[in-house]
Amino acid sequence: MSSDFDDNRPDKPEEACGVFGIYAPGEDVSRLTYFGLHALQHRGQESAGMAISDGQSIIIYKDMGLLTQVFDERNLGTLQGDIAIGHVRYSTTGSSHWENAQPVYKTFSGGSVALAHNGNLVNMQGLREDLQKQGIRFRSTSDSEVIASLVASKADQGMTIEGAIRETMGLIDGAYSVLILTEETLYAIRDPYGIRPMVIGRRGGHYIVASESCALDIVGAEYLRDVKPGEIIIIDKDGMRSEVGARPKKPSLCIFEFIYFARPDTTLLGRLLYSAREAMGKELAKEAPCDADLVTGVPDSGVPAAIGYSQESGIPYREAFVKNRYIGRTFIQPTQTIRQVGIRLKLNPLSEVIKGKRIVVVDDSIVRGNTSKKLVSMLRDAGATEVHMRVSSPPVEWPCFYGIDTADQGQLIAAINDIEGIREYIGADSLSYLSLEGLVKATENARENFCLACFDGIYPVDVPEDLKITKLMLEEEQNKVDG
Repeated sequence: MSSDFDDNRPDKPEEACGVFGIYAPGEDVSRLTYFGLHALQHRGQESAGMAISDGQSIIIYKDMGLLTQVFDERNLGTLQGDIAIGHVRYSTTGSSHWENAQPVYKTFSGGSVALAHNGNLVNMQGLREDLQKQGIRFRSTSDSEVIASLVASKADQGMTIEGAIRETMGLIDGAYSVLILTEETLYAIRDPYGIRPMVIGRRGGHYIVASESCALDIVGAEYLRDVKPGEIIIIDKDGMRSEVGARPKKPSLCIFEFIYFARPDTTLLGRLLYSAREAMGKELAKEAPCDADLVTGVPDSGVPAAIGYSQESGIPYREAFVKNRYIGRTFIQPTQTIRQVGIRLKLNPLSEVIKGKRIVVVDDSIVRGNTSKKLVSMLRDAGATEVHMRVSSPPVEWPCFYGIDTADQGQLIAAINDIEGIREYIGADSLSYLSLEGLVKATENARENFCLACFDGIYPVDVPEDLKITKLMLEEEQNKVDG
């Protein structure tokens, strides 16, 4: 098989963004937003930003880097107001540049809007071209600016903001959980399929909207409910109210929120994700047993499933890796020396635990295979006699167009290789994946509630043909390479 996978790209699907919004007159909304974004940092580490309104004007501060690199006491102290939205970003549509950091800001004849977006539009290019024909200029390449421009242009035509948002929701296709801030109001909208998560909470008499419930916990807010697919939430001086923005379609929450994206202390569809991930490991142990001495998880995301595998199989669980928790994302270009150090920057094996042992390694997913290959090699170098890889999700065979960094099917190792080919590539003694049925069972929800496109190729929102690269095309290219 070909091993031509980009070694500089992460061997995990990467989430697009995290959003946090609060309407709380009299509170320190910038610091509350900072703490809320801190809980969502796992959803994006390339840029961070906030927009604050004091009722008269909107101030935006954003920059490249982690939240702690962008904000400090000095700039937080200048961000005073009653309403705030915040954003942490990982780029899928739009490259990693300052211009693509969020929130984005647009003015119209009656005021201005700031917008923070989690997701990805599949019809962004056509909408962008239409707006450009109307004389609208763009500063970024992100689809978030397209959404903000649509809202502002509709408001310029005399519509209310609510009307402009509703009109915009009728035009955009794809995944979007969006916060919109005006001088006096906070809006939250979610696409009709509910592909990306969004929750509502209350802290005292004030309302909060965020990507995950863990962001509510960190600021001491009570979870109320999810934002419904197709819903517009409006929060202002009169409280919170709801309107229908678009008719809801088939519920299609991204299953990777359960597998990997969301924090384990987040609750989705009534299920604590830590418990769901443990259950995935138990199902995996039933489906793919192994004769081994110990079970270990790839930190941190593989650990709950590894514990579940251990509990079900009776094989002891041990930590075999120490994780360096201070790596984060770096903007220093990797040198050849750093590339050779590779995964040891993040993980270091515990040789005394590993030496002479038959080991089951549990990870939540394999996307490109590079990291799994290095992990197996690292364990063998540390003295493992056998390495058996177990994956608590099915093979990722199909690209995602809804806000995950897997739109290039040619970078998916399972797209054109069977399990034996993948096992051979990563160098494991055996390799097994959790079945789709076992995965859904662990969520304690119906299969119909999820988008499973990365596993079954069935896309809830139609994807334009020019965005697709079919498996047949990939196989033909592979045959040329192998032939």
